[in-house]
Amino acid sequence: MNANQTTTLRTTPGTTQRTTLQLTRPDDWHLHLRDGDALRAVVGASAAQFARAIVMPNLRPPVATVEDALAYRRRILDALPPDARFEPLMTLYLTDRTSADEIRRARDSDCVHAVKLYPAGATTNSDAGVTDLRRTWPALDAMQAAGMPLLVHGEVTDPEVDVFDREAVFIDRVLIPLRRDFPALRVVFEHVTTREAVQYVEHAEGDIGATITPQHLQYDRNAIFAGGLRPHRYCLPVLKRETHRRALVEAATGGNPRFFLGTDSAPHAARLKEHACGCAGCYTAPHAIESYATVFEAAGALERLEAFASFHGADFYRLARNTERIELRRERWTVPESLPFGADSIVPLAAGETLQWKLVA
Repeated sequence: MNANQTTTLRTTPGTTQRTTLQLTRPDDWHLHLRDGDALRAVVGASAAQFARAIVMPNLRPPVATVEDALAYRRRILDALPPDARFEPLMTLYLTDRTSADEIRRARDSDCVHAVKLYPAGATTNSDAGVTDLRRTWPALDAMQAAGMPLLVHGEVTDPEVDVFDREAVFIDRVLIPLRRDFPALRVVFEHVTTREAVQYVEHAEGDIGATITPQHLQYDRNAIFAGGLRPHRYCLPVLKRETHRRALVEAATGGNPRFFLGTDSAPHAARLKEHACGCAGCYTAPHAIESYATVFEAAGALERLEAFASFHGADFYRLARNTERIELRRERWTVPESLPFGADSIVPLAAGETLQWKLVA
């Protein structure tokens, strides 16, 4: 265990089974909060679990300027439940037209912490994403100079590339050339899903990190089709083979500081998931830390959960670690089948399934 870790594990007298787990309050380094009624429906769930979150900018229209980010941050704060302690860390949406001046304004702001690269058409609300990376070079050069991280959705959108190979192809076609052209650019490879991505992050030179989601740790691609089509397990990047899931578990639980928690919690109304052309995204915010704890325990690595959830991300973003503590209690409980979502309902990931840990309110 790292000397800086302060995980406290308590046991019942006469047994070796851990019954409570205390952690430094974690952060979510990849979160979708949406806007309007949807924002008001979900932000409290993240605030109950996490102290801070990197908030994705893929609204319609996207959060493309510092002015946009400040306005969105205010809407998030206004939507928080009374007495909630939660800090949204804002990002800008990189487009073909993002200027170096806008990056410098972001650097000088108190609220913008990163810029997100969506290849155009790669995922939800990515239509305004980058069509040609060369058009972003002035912005990337300014980011490199400012030390501002670039968060990459690591998939190519070439229709001739199989959907299950798009992450691995992205590494070769986009990420390696990008980091060769901008060697000092700080990069987060978001929601990695493959053994190839894990190996790249482990061995790459320079300042790079990666987030890992609960869904990609818990499920392989067979889960999408277990007993029928399961739309609430469909996300992008899509779930991969079991060999890749195991590689992700090893990366998350192995103690490497380049890997940290990012839920990619992405809320969609149930009716839009259960649809002829269903939306991609898994809603994990209400039970995220419990899901991670279940995975880490199964891997025999509960003592490493705190570093993954609470330290590695803060260190990468050069922010102070949180000082507040949370407690998880061993308790079998069932994830709700559905939750309110404004005028709609939402189905969380693992609905109806049993988890082994519960966050103490």
